[in-house]
Amino acid sequence: MQHEEQKRPVQGTREWAVATVDCCIGCPHGCRYCYARYKQVDRLHLVTEIEWQHSRIIDSAVMAEYPLYDGQVMFPAHHDIVPENLDACITVLRSLLEAGNRVLVVSKPHFDCINALIRNFKPYRRKLLFRLTITARASRLLSFWEPEAPPYSERIASLICLFSNGFQTSVSIEPMLDRSDVVAMVDELLPYVTDSIWIGKMNKLQERVKSEGEESGRFIQLIEEGQRDESITALYNELKDVSKIRWKESIKDVVGLPRAEEYGLDK
Repeated sequence: MQHEEQKRPVQGTREWAVATVDCCIGCPHGCRYCYARYKQVDRLHLVTEIEWQHSRIIDSAVMAEYPLYDGQVMFPAHHDIVPENLDACITVLRSLLEAGNRVLVVSKPHFDCINALIRNFKPYRRKLLFRLTITARASRLLSFWEPEAPPYSERIASLICLFSNGFQTSVSIEPMLDRSDVVAMVDELLPYVTDSIWIGKMNKLQERVKSEGEESGRFIQLIEEGQRDESITALYNELKDVSKIRWKESIKDVVGLPRAEEYGLDK
């Protein structure tokens, strides 16, 4: 079992949850900006780059008896829910929910996995909030930044399916990969969101993302241009009156909004 205690500043996942739970190391999605890959491969050297490309199930986390936490729990945090670890993720989710927890499920969703979660956890709909990571609509951007993750069509289909089955739904546009399309994408997603849409920048771009030539340089430049203070301020002004929009700390710091003061308030 892996979880984060309430000791650090309120940022990142701590805006959303009082604790995080994982049951795997590694992820096949291949996201170039992935903070979890950077942490576990480059910083902590828990696995190699090749090993990271597969989900290695942590048996002790799957078999653990989870406590009742004093706030919302995020699952997973350092991997995703994919076909190869679906059964393990269902086991952990059931353990968390049977302990009485309110669980935030965060995923770049595979439609078949979402359908399986719907079938297994309909009785727990009021205790589950799904936050689907939908970073862009353009396939050329998703193919570069998230090469093995589901396409936009599969992610929005998953969102609609959850919404149609009465689950609480949310979206994370972090990192936003296409600043020019964020407002239009928000308009398309809003009808299927019951809770909130979070927007955030790509953090530590130069540290985590390796430039591998002219093509990757162009994609990185697009991110940098979209994350300039004037661009972020303009985006904030366009969406600040949309009641379901929430801003990650990377944007709060630019536009002068206060950061959260307590873990897991999800405000």
